[in-house]
Amino acid sequence: RAPRAEQQGAVPEGGPWGRVRYEAVKKHLGALSKQYWRYLACKVWQEGCEEEEEQQEEGEAGWGFPLVGQDYLEILSAWYCSFGKCCETGDCRIINNITGLEADLRGQLHGQHLAKEVVVRAVQGFLQSPRPHKALVLSFHGWSGTGKNFVARMVASHLYRDGLRSDCVRVFISLLHFPHPNYVDSYKAQLQRQLSETLQRCRQALLIFDEAEKLHPGLLAAITPFMAQHGSRGQEDQQRPIFLFLSNLGGNTINEVALDFWRAGRAREEISLELLEQRLRLELQEAAENSYAHSHLLRENLIDFVVPFLPLEYHHVKLCARDAFLARGLPYTEATLDEVAQMMVFVPKEEKLFSAQGCKSVPQRINYFLP
Repeated sequence: RAPRAEQQGAVPEGGPWGRVRYEAVKKHLGALSKQYWRYLACKVWQEGCEEEEEQQEEGEAGWGFPLVGQDYLEILSAWYCSFGKCCETGDCRIINNITGLEADLRGQLHGQHLAKEVVVRAVQGFLQSPRPHKALVLSFHGWSGTGKNFVARMVASHLYRDGLRSDCVRVFISLLHFPHPNYVDSYKAQLQRQLSETLQRCRQALLIFDEAEKLHPGLLAAITPFMAQHGSRGQEDQQRPIFLFLSNLGGNTINEVALDFWRAGRAREEISLELLEQRLRLELQEAAENSYAHSHLLRENLIDFVVPFLPLEYHHVKLCARDAFLARGLPYTEATLDEVAQMMVFVPKEEKLFSAQGCKSVPQRINYFLP
């Protein structure tokens, strides 16, 4: 507004917004905007750096606002990179938001005090280790619907900006990706190639194997070398792969322990990881016909933590129903949450304590309450 008034003769020459100062600021801002573009071009297209360096050598106008301008361009280039790839690897999209992971597990994962603690501590300790000697391997066990896939997705979303869509994340579902036992040799070569490509592309890769108990022994043997101890190298080249195995194995053992605690009048939060992990490892070693239980993963102690997922009770199902309503922006009442929970099947027959499906079908159940 001031320059416009000055053109009308309202501001004398030499005043706060006189013609001389106006032209000087205009010229300076023009040069600054050119520098903004050159900096962004250099960030996104490497060939743009040569032109920028040449122009700087010729003594063109530099940054007028060095701190503000540079910070602004860092934000601008980061914003651009959020829509595309600005580096050859996926590492530029790694965020490792452990604080957010811990907060979301605390607020959205119900009835799983052991999983919350183990996953956060294991992942945080592994990422902070200066020289991890092997990959981090977590094996999730429990009934369907207790939160194993939910936690795996949450880990991906807090370690990578693109979550499960990140180039550094691979998800393998046994019956989907490896359905025919007759093609194990082909699957094995394909799996090894995919793992090698992911680990070469990303210093920190996340590999998720769902329905792990259904993996063929040959495929488990193909995975094992990628998790084993590797030689010491420079910290800048150190790989940090994370393997998550999701399995229904051990679900009955976990439920028996939870039921015993309930019958003894003890809170489920008193169940310790040491107790359940010991029972789970014993059950896996005694499993006669399961390849996952007898694979090198257990025999060679490649699994760092066996993470138990406890069966969910009535009030946990209500919390899952509340989250489902909130996620879809739908109103609900306590009576509505009770109705959803009462649709589920609870076991054993006498106590009817645990949801047989966990929270797996809760989002579909609330469709009955749509207006």
